[in-house]
Amino acid sequence: MKQNADRAIRRILAHEGAFVNHPSDPGGATNKGITIATYRRYIKPNGTVADLKALTTEQAVKVYRYQYWNAVQGDDLPAGLDYAVADFAVNSGPSRAIKYLQNVLSVKADGVMGPVTVAAAQKARPIIAINLLCDDRLAFLKRLRTWGTFGRGWQRRVDEVRRDAVADASTAPVEQAPAKPSQKSNWLADLLALIVGLFRK
Repeated sequence: MKQNADRAIRRILAHEGAFVNHPSDPGGATNKGITIATYRRYIKPNGTVADLKALTTEQAVKVYRYQYWNAVQGDDLPAGLDYAVADFAVNSGPSRAIKYLQNVLSVKADGVMGPVTVAAAQKARPIIAINLLCDDRLAFLKRLRTWGTFGRGWQRRVDEVRRDAVADASTAPVEQAPAKPSQKSNWLADLLALIVGLFRK
């Protein structure tokens, strides 16, 4: 949901932390979860690792919005599911996160968040979809060769995403369907029918 974007991105930033350049991380140097390649794509084409270290929160939020939140169409997803998919996208790439969501929703898994996927997400029961997505995400992470190095942190992250996403879905307002015209009382028509009936007696 559109109104959830800022909160979701703040949570993602908290998970990603500060500058890291772990030798076992295939993504290389990152700051606030932004890799040097992504930094060069969105912030500074010839950016250096030193530039990445100086990345501001404002710049990181911009990247998250365009590279991840918009890629999964977070504005159009139900509360809770929007955050679960966006965090997955940041951690493992938008295409993979979308494919896993599509498998949960039983639609074609092409990695593109098109109208069919969005419509299926909007019709799904959010809490069930969140739990299935988090289960599948964790199973994917456990298959990675780097699980032994990063597994404890990934487990904690998925657990926290699941908790917060389910809470979002549980507290989201339920939209009431508008009453059908046939359900509304038409007092004028009722009055005319009564008058006609009296004259016919």
